[in-house]
Amino acid sequence: MKTVSLSGSLRENVGKKDAKAMRNAGKVPCVLYGGKDQVHFTASVAAFKPIIFTPETYLISIEIDGAKYQAILQDVQYHPLSDSLLHADFLLVQDSKPVTVSLPVKLKGAAPGVLRGGSLSVRLSKIKLKGLVKDIPEFIEINISKLGIGDSIKVKDLNIDKITMLSPANAVIVGVKTARVVELDEEESEEGAEGEEAKEGDEAEAPKE
Repeated sequence: MKTVSLSGSLRENVGKKDAKAMRNAGKVPCVLYGGKDQVHFTASVAAFKPIIFTPETYLISIEIDGAKYQAILQDVQYHPLSDSLLHADFLLVQDSKPVTVSLPVKLKGAAPGVLRGGSLSVRLSKIKLKGLVKDIPEFIEINISKLGIGDSIKVKDLNIDKITMLSPANAVIVGVKTARVVELDEEESEEGAEGEEAKEGDEAEAPKE
């Protein structure tokens, strides 16, 4: 997994009044849990831009008043009207304990079904999985170079060493659907062929003069 850095400061007071004051000062109240004790701290709103405004999933190196931690972002809360960032939860990462993350899907290759007029449909942009941080890749790469019209790739088709998939096994990640234009062309071709057959049949049954 890629790593980004985040700097924070310990909160001296924990409560709604203090949290409101921190937000007014451009800070985001945060909690780091998963260790012996929870760590309450604040970080600047700007520091979250490379973390939450991206499809990527990162391992986050957090420095709080000189102490360093490795964590992943577990949850963020937004204001229901302004969409401003209200709170963030981080989970402490330990080398020996598996973590649950959602990784972005990246496609590789060109689907033959699309070249034949089909429509590429991406149903899952992220896949939930579990594993040790050292075994988790930066993203899930899916090769679509063998997808014909009507074909699809499901979660159960993935096989990543030492990783457990948590998204539903039968969930379709990507597939190639029949485009409406292709359907119409096929229907017209079939109708045309049936018409020719009917015409030939009529001519065959017509009485000779």
